[in-house]
Amino acid sequence: MTFLRLPVLLLTGVLALAGCAAHQPVALYQLDSGNPGQPKQSAGMSVLLGPVSVADYLQRETLLQRQPDGSLSAATDGRWAGSLSSDIDQLLLRQLAWRLDSQRVTLAPASNAGTPDVQVLLSITRLDSGDSQPAILDAQWRVLDRRGQVRDNRIVHLEEKHAGGTAAQVKAQGILLQRLAEQLSVAVKPLANQPALADEKKPAAKPVAKEEADKPKMPLASPIRTDMEVFRF
Repeated sequence: MTFLRLPVLLLTGVLALAGCAAHQPVALYQLDSGNPGQPKQSAGMSVLLGPVSVADYLQRETLLQRQPDGSLSAATDGRWAGSLSSDIDQLLLRQLAWRLDSQRVTLAPASNAGTPDVQVLLSITRLDSGDSQPAILDAQWRVLDRRGQVRDNRIVHLEEKHAGGTAAQVKAQGILLQRLAEQLSVAVKPLANQPALADEKKPAAKPVAKEEADKPKMPLASPIRTDMEVFRF
């Protein structure tokens, strides 16, 4: 009986150990937004950030690792704590508000914000790293003035080295987004002194020349009726 039960006990122990390993807690990560200060000006530039589009492969909680051959694989020791897209939005928002010193930086859509001084359209097509691969950010932005005219259009490629490991990679990715926010603030600042939008006015009536106004008006001729008859021979 002992020899028959021993394999069963060993199998049970192996399954228990496997179960414990499968349920080990996984580290959760958020992007490092640095130490942005609190903007002081409540009447600073009005900036609408967005829409901010993020590549489809980044819209998940899985923390991806770039391999030397260019492929991507899911990290086994960590994942994002929530939505990466939301993390990106909030990091850029806080960084821009601090660098522009304005409390009037909002995320799109903002229906009650009125016409902003500047709108930033941003597309992030790559944000990843690997244990032996640097963190890389590829993005494109367009800056619109309050009239909706494109004032700046740029494609950027940024890289940041790291020491390896998941935590170091996440920190490097956050640094890349901080550098992106710095470049955006440089592109936006020159639009702080835009002229105000001109009110649309109806064309004024053409003034009457003084000489014409001083001329006496001739009375209109009116027909005169008489009782006389005219005979023709």
